[in-house]
Amino acid sequence: QVQLVESGGGLVQAGGSLRLSCAASGRIFSSYSMGWFRQAPGKERELVAAISRSGGITYYAGYVKDRFTVSRDNAKNTVYLQLNSLKPEDTAIYYCAAAPFDSGLGYSRSYNYWGQGTQVTVSS
Repeated sequence: QVQLVESGGGLVQAGGSLRLSCAASGRIFSSYSMGWFRQAPGKERELVAAISRSGGITYYAGYVKDRFTVSRDNAKNTVYLQLNSLKPEDTAIYYCAAAPFDSGLGYSRSYNYWGQGTQVTVSS
């Protein structure tokens, strides 16, 4: 079992920044690739970014366009998502998730464990 707890969400004005964190406990954190997903009201959950087990490979959704950065610190069992130049359309609940492999990270079905989510609200 892996337990994931997100933090760092909040209310920010358009153009602002937030740093989300996801702390993991349970099995060896470095054994899991990590993903960040988001879900806005009335919309399906979608991938934001993902990072491989070693941190050497990262993936981003096209709409990120260099605004967001995913990183991880395996010594601290934590994955991060830096959100810059935020837009109102980035408003959503952001979830972190853990996957046992480095492939297929764009698909939510690849992830075994999910956190409860943290709300990000961007005002215009």
